[in-house]
Amino acid sequence: MGKVDINKKQKKNALLQTAFDLFRDKGFAKTTISDIVSDAGLAKGTFYLYFKDKYDLRDKLIAHKAGQLFADAHHALLNQKFNSFEDQIIAVADYIIGRLNDDHGLLTFISKNLSWGIFKTAFENTLPDESLQFYDYIFEQMKKNSYVCPEPELMLFTIIELVGSTCYSCILYGQPVSVEEYLPYLHTVIRQILAGFWFNSRHKLKQKLLRNKFSYFFVQKRNGHFRDHSFFRII
Repeated sequence: MGKVDINKKQKKNALLQTAFDLFRDKGFAKTTISDIVSDAGLAKGTFYLYFKDKYDLRDKLIAHKAGQLFADAHHALLNQKFNSFEDQIIAVADYIIGRLNDDHGLLTFISKNLSWGIFKTAFENTLPDESLQFYDYIFEQMKKNSYVCPEPELMLFTIIELVGSTCYSCILYGQPVSVEEYLPYLHTVIRQILAGFWFNSRHKLKQKLLRNKFSYFFVQKRNGHFRDHSFFRII
């Protein structure tokens, strides 16, 4: 990466971080583009080199912050050993909860604004400067653990949404219980979600195989290759 690219990245990151600080302190509605560029020490024209408007910046900021969480969780997991894929996902959830517990502003910002499109962008583009992204890491671990799930993004989104929404009150208000008391229940639900995605994918695969098998026998029967129709009586 050349000096020009580094300079551009630094300016974009300065705008993102400044916007986050202002959104957290003043609120999104009360923060203007002029506020952001003024606090970042940049010209207003620079803002429009990277963002269409304040809403575009907000969406990219959410993806940026969520992506940072995934990237950091990824690094935290690399040197750990787990007994199952479920344990790995729970470790990801615990790491994210710990970070949100340490930064209530980040918790509020992500919980209120995370959408499917933004999440998918963050999930698939967490570590653009590294060879192994979090997205690739999840697929690799699924394969190693023979975990079948045709929609891993949807699975992770369901879990992250669950973590953000259910832990919001626990972290900020200690209601209905503290986050420490809540974690065992959350772990149980996460395991059930993972089992549900795995079961559904297995069930769909089984149905597909059954349909293919039925079609095969139907063709063979139609061509006169089967005189014994016991297979169809069994079905």
